[in-house]
Amino acid sequence: MNQHSPADYLDVEEAIRGATSAILSQQKPDGHWVYELEADATIPAEYVLLVHWLGETPNLELERKIGVYLRRIQGGHGGWPLYHDGALDISATVKAYFALKMIGDDIDAPHMVRAREEIKKRGGAIKANVFTRILLALYGECSWNDVPTVPPELILLPRWFPVHLSKMSYWARTVIVPLLVLCAKQPLAKNPRGIHVPELFVPGVPAASPRAPHQSAGWSAFFTALDKVLKVVPWPKGTRDRAIEKCRAWTTERLNGEDGLGAIYPAMANSVMMYDVLGYSPDHPDRAIARKSVELLLVVKDDEAYCQPCVSPVWDTALVAHALLETKDEAARAAVDRGLDWLRPLQVLDVKGDWAEEKPGVRPGGWAFQYRNDHYPDLDDTAVVVMAMDRAGVAHEDVTIARGREWVEGLQSRDGGWGAFDADNSYYYLNNIPFADHGALLDPPTEDVSGRCVGMLAQLGDGGQRLADGIAYLRKTQAADGSWWGRWGVNYIYGTWSALAGLNGAGLTADDPTMKRGADWLIAIQNPDGGWGEDCDSYKLDYKGYEPAPSTASQTAWALMGLMAAGQVDHPAVARGVAWLKATQEEDGLWSQAHYTGGGFPRVFYLNYHGYPKFFPLWALARYRNLKTGNSRRVEYGL
Repeated sequence: MNQHSPADYLDVEEAIRGATSAILSQQKPDGHWVYELEADATIPAEYVLLVHWLGETPNLELERKIGVYLRRIQGGHGGWPLYHDGALDISATVKAYFALKMIGDDIDAPHMVRAREEIKKRGGAIKANVFTRILLALYGECSWNDVPTVPPELILLPRWFPVHLSKMSYWARTVIVPLLVLCAKQPLAKNPRGIHVPELFVPGVPAASPRAPHQSAGWSAFFTALDKVLKVVPWPKGTRDRAIEKCRAWTTERLNGEDGLGAIYPAMANSVMMYDVLGYSPDHPDRAIARKSVELLLVVKDDEAYCQPCVSPVWDTALVAHALLETKDEAARAAVDRGLDWLRPLQVLDVKGDWAEEKPGVRPGGWAFQYRNDHYPDLDDTAVVVMAMDRAGVAHEDVTIARGREWVEGLQSRDGGWGAFDADNSYYYLNNIPFADHGALLDPPTEDVSGRCVGMLAQLGDGGQRLADGIAYLRKTQAADGSWWGRWGVNYIYGTWSALAGLNGAGLTADDPTMKRGADWLIAIQNPDGGWGEDCDSYKLDYKGYEPAPSTASQTAWALMGLMAAGQVDHPAVARGVAWLKATQEEDGLWSQAHYTGGGFPRVFYLNYHGYPKFFPLWALARYRNLKTGNSRRVEYGL
């Protein structure tokens, strides 16, 4: 453990000044902040394969750089993980191998041999997940019989039908609709280089089990039987044509300009392929803008390149605003005002997105995660932006805050919690369909988003019954050990900070049993070095309790803010955590971390927010300084 004298614990001014200066230097000329958002090997690999599927002339230098990136992140086990230092994931490994072979890597090169051997040990590429098998089918590597059938006629079903697009999450909707066309047409990649991967298959091995670990035996048997029927049913041509046309129109309505369908890579790529299959020329406006949206996700550096799954400017800017407001620095305050001015016009006031299917009487008023995504604003971003604007002194009657609050209140679910993009998106049986082997088809209320929304209502005041219901939701979702699950951040540390912050804003004090249990859990899991860490593996289905993991800057900051929200600023664990942050601050004034602490789909897809280890530690240190020196009330903000 790092040794520091007690006097060092209060001496954080230099660390705050260094981090503040560094973050101010990263502000864009128009006032916003945006940091890289990295996933695993699948997105850059899919990008390479998309170019060749379309038959485009590839950018050889870009391919070379993507190859450098893919080789660098290959795990010591020979395959590719879903997060830093994670276990081999067969789907990510199949895609990375295929992409590297497409780029030109020799299959007898040591890194390719190791990857191939690990894939075959696990039964071959046919054991990959559904989305990977669809990609393989699009290249002719496996049969469409090895892929669950999802007919385009799904889009024609009435809303009362048990399986309906509106009952799925926004990300599932935007990915699936153009994919329905691809699965119906079953096109073959142009693949001008003629690259195939038969060496990744083991003869006689069947496709992956139709039942994933999270799926129940009964539902799985029902949906598997239904899939067999769907594979042989003779769909009337007129009905199929009408379904495909509706898929095309649905996608085009939500195309979202240069920001792309759903503003997420899989949906964007599927929309491009859909337009190609439907005969759109590369210069057709819809196909061209969809294709450009994909290019805007690329991060190209001097030596390597990768493709982001999406971008996070609204989220980054709002969170940075909170961190800088905490510093009480005049230059930082001026920068925050510029950031909030940038955020204000991005509020969606005139588009009723898919969320209105469930809540048709609610007026729009949210913010999206990305630059634009008007059909899909989210509750998390909206709550964080509204709280930042309130902290900065924007009047509550201002349309920005008033409409943001109205939208958040309107999308509260029946159980008192909030999901990310929709209300009451809790049709859990849908996670049992064969297509949902990732287990992330839904967007139900979660503790982390609910903590933010509770905090927003509390901070603005007059929360009434909605606030009371939100508090009750957080009380009932607290785990037996005192923690809360974190859907969008890794994991229980993130969820526990989110819940404690919201409950603190709502006025719960340190002696409240809920707050005390949350704080006790954070104290109990502190690492010997003074920091906190938690692995992505904590999302496993057989999770039995916290397992130690290396300390990270972002998770240490979350734990510290959670403890301070629970009234524990004077606890020795907080002093040790502050000392860890001071000791690990780098020469540029910021922090770095290799470990992924962002959530995408638990057990399937994780995110490395490059901004998290930069602004969260600043926020925690500044809050610590303010509380210890009396510059801040103990119950001040809902975040």
